[in-house]
Amino acid sequence: MLLDGTNITLGTCYYPEHWDRSIWADDLTRMKEAGISVVRVAEFAWSKIEPREGEYTYEFFDDFLDLAWEAGMRVIFSTPTATPPAWLTEEYPEVLNATRDGDLIRHGSRRHYNYNSPVYRELSANIVERAARHYAGHPAVVGWQVDNEFNCENQTFYSESDNMAFRRFLKEKYGTVECLNEAWGTVFWNQTYTAFSEVHVPRRTNSGAVNPHLELDYIRFISDSVCSFAAMQADILRQYIKPGDFITTNGMFGHIDNHALTRDNLTFYTYDSYPNFAYCVDGFQAQEPFKDRWSSRSLAEVRSISPKFGIMEQQSGANGWNVSMEAPAPRPGQMTLWTMQSIAHGADYISYFRWRTCTFGTEMYWHGILDYSGRENRRLKELREISRKVANLQEAAGAVYEARVAIVRDYDNQWDAEVDHWHGRILRPSEDALFTALQQSHVMFDYVYLDDFVSVGQLARYSVLFYPHPEILTKQRVKLLEQYTASGGKLVVGCRTGQKDLRGFCVAEPLPGLAAYLTGTDVPEYTLAAPDEADVVINWDGVKLAAPVFRDMLAVCGEDAQVLARYEGGCYAGEPALVRNCFGRGEVYYFGSTFDVATVKTFLDKLSVKEPLALLLRLPESCELAVRRKDNTDYIFVLNYTKEEAKINLLFPLEELLGGMREEGEVTVPAYGVKVYRTSCMEREAINRGKA
Repeated sequence: MLLDGTNITLGTCYYPEHWDRSIWADDLTRMKEAGISVVRVAEFAWSKIEPREGEYTYEFFDDFLDLAWEAGMRVIFSTPTATPPAWLTEEYPEVLNATRDGDLIRHGSRRHYNYNSPVYRELSANIVERAARHYAGHPAVVGWQVDNEFNCENQTFYSESDNMAFRRFLKEKYGTVECLNEAWGTVFWNQTYTAFSEVHVPRRTNSGAVNPHLELDYIRFISDSVCSFAAMQADILRQYIKPGDFITTNGMFGHIDNHALTRDNLTFYTYDSYPNFAYCVDGFQAQEPFKDRWSSRSLAEVRSISPKFGIMEQQSGANGWNVSMEAPAPRPGQMTLWTMQSIAHGADYISYFRWRTCTFGTEMYWHGILDYSGRENRRLKELREISRKVANLQEAAGAVYEARVAIVRDYDNQWDAEVDHWHGRILRPSEDALFTALQQSHVMFDYVYLDDFVSVGQLARYSVLFYPHPEILTKQRVKLLEQYTASGGKLVVGCRTGQKDLRGFCVAEPLPGLAAYLTGTDVPEYTLAAPDEADVVINWDGVKLAAPVFRDMLAVCGEDAQVLARYEGGCYAGEPALVRNCFGRGEVYYFGSTFDVATVKTFLDKLSVKEPLALLLRLPESCELAVRRKDNTDYIFVLNYTKEEAKINLLFPLEELLGGMREEGEVTVPAYGVKVYRTSCMEREAINRGKA
C-alpha cells in the first residue's frame, strides 16, 4: 500500500478517455522508464461507465486496467461524481448548484452539482457501487479517490435541496425554532422565526449583510454536507475494496472540516500542490515575498489533517484555463524543487499532474509532463533525474516532520473570520506574518487544530504555541490550553482573545472572557487602529514593535502576571500592551495587537526557538529548512526558491544524499536547488553539548 512508510513513490494523473487506445501501452511503458509506478484515472469519466441512465459499459476501463497490470503499473481508481453527465443534469435539474439569487449553475464546466439533492445522492451511490463492484477486485487497483477536489470552484450552495437540508441540519442541532432564535439572536432587526420552514440559506439582502450567526452555522452546514456525501461513498467502497487498498480524496478547499472528513472516512488525505499559481500573469494567488515557497504553508496544514499524506496532483507544467489563470512553465529545476518541497514536508507519494497535456477543452493550457506532441522534452528529462534523486531518499520514507513550534487553529475561528470583517482583518495578516517570520527564521512549525480529539499530550510536543486571535473560545479549549501551559508550555495569543462564544456572540463579561485566568489579564478598553495613530509602537525592552490594525489596552490581574511592554504614542500611551503570566510551569503571553513579521521574530528570539539548527548549519533567509526524523536519523532539507545561487555554511561535515557526497564549510545551492543532509540525532546532541 502507498504511504506504508517503506517507499517514496512517484505517480501521475492519466486520462485514457482523452487518447487513442493505440498509445496507451506506449505511455505506460514510458512512465515506467521515467520512474512512475502509479496512475490515477476516472475522476471525470462517469459516461465511460454509465453513458445513459441505467446502461453500463465496463470494457473501456477493463482494457486500460489490463494494460496497466501487464506494464507493472498500479492504479488509483476515482469515483466520477465531480462531473455528473449531461443526461443526468438534463433529466434532473434539481441536482444542480445555484447562485445566491437562485439561478441554476448549468452543465458545461465541472462541480456543478449540490451535495444534498436526494436524486443526486441516489445516482451517485449507484455509480460508485457499480464501479467499485466491478473494478475493485482488479489486481492493478490499489486504492480509490472519492470525488475530486471537494468545494473547488464553489464552496457555497444555494439550491432548493440545500434549503431543505439546512433546515433539517438546524432542527437536529437546535430542536426547536425557539432555541434557534436564541442561538442566532433573531430579535435583532426583527428576524424572529416562527417555523423552520421560514429559514433559508443566505440570500441577497437590502444592505448586503446577513445575520452573522446564521452565516456561521451555514458554513458548518456546508462542511457537514461535504462530509456526509464523502461518507456515503466511502461506506460503499469499503464493502468492495481488497484488503490493504486505501480510500482517499484530494484537494483542500474552504468550508470543510478536513480533519473530520479524513478521520471518519479516509485511509489518508492527499493534496493538490500547484506552487506555480504564485507566478500567474494575472496576479491570481501571487503572494509576496515568497512566491512558490508559500505552498509550504498549505503542506503544513495538510500535515495537520493527515500526518501520513500524499500529493495527488503535483505541478509539472504551465497552468491555466482558456478563461483564466495564466502562468509560465516551471523553470529548469522548479519541478524538482516543488517535488522536494512536498517530500520535505512529509509526503511519501508524489503524483504529477498530468502525463500528457490535453489538446482540447478548458484545461488545454494546463500542461503536464509531456506537451501536445508527446515527444521527449525538458520536463520528462527532469522527471528522470527526480526519480534518480528519490531513489537516493528511500531510506527517509516514513520519516516524521520535526517541529517544536505550532500555530494553533480551529474551524470556528477560521470560519468566523470569513463572516466577521473585523475578525478577518486581524487574523489574516497575523497568520501571514507568522508563516513569513517562521520561514525566514528557519523554525519548523506545525498547524494544530483544536477539536474534541486533540489531547494535551499532542500539544506538549511543542515548546511554543501561537494562537494568534482566538476570538471564539470554549471551556474545553481553555482547559486544554491551561493543561498545556501548566505542564511547561509557552502560549502566545493576540488581541481580541476570548471575545466570543461558540455562537459568535460577543461575551457580556470582561475580556478576555474565558481566557482571563489563563492570561492573567483584563482588557478595560480596545480600539481599531486609527489612521492618524499609525505611528503608535509597543516598546518591549527597547525593541519598538508595530501595533497595526487593532489594539487592546491591557491590565494585569493575578499575582503571577507581569507587564513586559507598553504602548508609545496615541491615546493608549503608557498603557500595558504585552503581559506575561506565569501559569504552572509555563508562561502565557498576551500581545495586545496584531502580529507583523518583526514582532513574531522578536518572540522567536526571546522564547529561544529561533534558528534551531544554528550550531549545525547557517542558511540565508531565501532558503527553507525542513527536517524529517526516522529511527534517530534526521534528514535535513535545504530548499532554495530563488533564481540565484545560495550560499550555506555547514559547521560540521554532513553527507548529502541527492549527490552522494560529504560536504563541509561553504556550500553552493544552485538556483531552485535542493540539498538533503543526513545526520544522527546522537551527532546533533553531541554538537549541541559541545557548543553549549
